[in-house]
Amino acid sequence: MTLKAGVIAVQGDVSEHADAIRHAAENHGETAEVVEIRDAGIVPECDLLLMPGGESTTISRLLSREGIDEEIKAHVAAEKPVLATCAGLIVASWDAGDERVETLDILDATVDRNAFGRQVDSFEAPLDVDGLDDPFPAVFIRAPLIREVGGDVEVLAEWDGRPVAVQDGPVIGTSFHPELTEDSRIHDLAFFRTQKATF
Repeated sequence: MTLKAGVIAVQGDVSEHADAIRHAAENHGETAEVVEIRDAGIVPECDLLLMPGGESTTISRLLSREGIDEEIKAHVAAEKPVLATCAGLIVASWDAGDERVETLDILDATVDRNAFGRQVDSFEAPLDVDGLDDPFPAVFIRAPLIREVGGDVEVLAEWDGRPVAVQDGPVIGTSFHPELTEDSRIHDLAFFRTQKATF
C-alpha cells in the first residue's frame, strides 16, 4: 500500500521529515509518497500530514493566506493523523499566547513560544515516551513549552516536569525536533501506531 504523506513546506526541516516518514513506512511494509505542501488543494489528497518547525507567526500567516489552514482542520476532522513539531505544535494549538499566531485549534493545548530559551540554550535529552520501549534522543531548539492540556489530551512525554509530547485524537505534537536524529520512532508512533490512524 502506498500512502500519500504531506509535509507543510513553508519552513522547517522538510527533507529530514520526509526521510523519517519513508523510513517509518518501510518498517511497516508500507510505501510513503511524500509531497511538499505550499498551496491549497494538496492536503485533501493526503493520508497523513506533518507540520514542521520554523517561525510560527510566518507559518500561520501563510497557511491562512493560501487557504491551507481550513484543509488541515478538515484533515483532522476526518480522523487522519498529524504530527506537529516545535513551531508546528504552536500553530496546531488552540492558544499560542501570542496574538500574532493564527492557531488552528486542532490540539487542545496552551503553549508558550521559545519557552525553553534561545538558540544557544538548545539541548538533546533522552526522553521516555509512552509507546516507545527505549528513550528517544529528543533535540530541543528554541522549543515551545506546553503549559496546559485539555482533559482528552494524553501526555506522552515530559521533561523536567513539563509536557513535551502530547496526543489529542489523531494529532501528536512535540516540543522537540524528532527529524534531527536517525530515529524515526516518533513518526512511526504518530502515523503507523496511533489508534486514530485510518488509512
